Amino acid sequence: MSATDLVSRVNRDVERSILRARNGIRYLRGTHRPKLGATPKDVVWKRGKAELWRYKGGRVRYGPPVVIVHSLVSRSYILDLRPGNSMVEYLVDAGLDVFMLDWGVPDELDADNDLERYVDWYLPRALAAVRRQTGCDEVTLAGYCLGGVMAALFAAGHDDAPVRNLVLMATPVDFSEMGAMVAMLREGRLDPGDLIDDTGNVPADVLYSGFYMLAPTTEIAQNATLLENLWNDEFVEGFQAMAAWSRDHVPFPGAAFRQVVELLIRENLLMTGSVPLGDRVVRLADARANVLNAMAERDNVVPPPAVEPAMQLVGDPARRHELRLPGGHVTFGTGKSAFKHTMPQLTRWIVEHSDERPDPQERDRLAALGATGIADGL
Repeated sequence: MSATDLVSRVNRDVERSILRARNGIRYLRGTHRPKLGATPKDVVWKRGKAELWRYKGGRVRYGPPVVIVHSLVSRSYILDLRPGNSMVEYLVDAGLDVFMLDWGVPDELDADNDLERYVDWYLPRALAAVRRQTGCDEVTLAGYCLGGVMAALFAAGHDDAPVRNLVLMATPVDFSEMGAMVAMLREGRLDPGDLIDDTGNVPADVLYSGFYMLAPTTEIAQNATLLENLWNDEFVEGFQAMAAWSRDHVPFPGAAFRQVVELLIRENLLMTGSVPLGDRVVRLADARANVLNAMAERDNVVPPPAVEPAMQLVGDPARRHELRLPGGHVTFGTGKSAFKHTMPQLTRWIVEHSDERPDPQERDRLAALGATGIADGL
């Protein structure tokens, strides 16, 4: 190594040490927190804690609109984590009209919300609001994790479901392939009542503990990686954003939780293709939409074996498509793998199964020309 190279390396190490110290202080004090869920949006419908957001962006070039149904146990901003690292932003920039159905933070007033409440009450009303807002008769319904289960039950359980495309992202179907807490519930070593508190819901910290059990050493490895990259402002900001989301769970409504345990975990009824819901049996094969079943190869929350059976169960076999992606459970919302693989491939499939919408100005111009032609013909 030459003297010049040595000096350059020393200067770089000194500069990084200064940045590590500065960023370490900021991190420990909790200052300079990244802005989460930053894509501009409007609340266009609200019932109880649930809100329907419509994201703002450029010209809508494709339809039908995309409606994302989030899970019941975590915050939806994982799909809109940071500017430049957001699935929502990516879809909007691609020319899609994007909505998010966010469930809010349940409390004791929501403890009696069961799956029927979400699938047969909230979803139909939210989608009716989307149709009023856009004038479109159909939607692309995209469900993440447990949100995918609810989206599939809605698409299959309603003869008049206005769903052209059904996108399932990390959606569990075979619950026998899930993690440690699910196994304990399935085998009866853990009773649902043991996890429900005085509000009638499963507390957020219990859910966090369940996810922590899946990979207890992950946090140690992540902190070691943070220390190594503490000089890098972009890395630290991304780490803070992910750390905030991973600890930001919401309570699970007790009635829905008991149903999930009994019907989906213990009886594993999704694997039979039929699930009792209200006064009927929903058959997954009745979904009439194009189906995209997307999974992440290194997902330790909903591993591929839990996701794969949708390809044999949901909708028409001729209209099913499978997408395998590198990365883990959050690859649908953030990270290099998401930006390089997940977002482009999901967006491409949605666009390929959508219609191109004409530019409004061009449409008006053509309409004017048509009117002139008719007048001239008269």
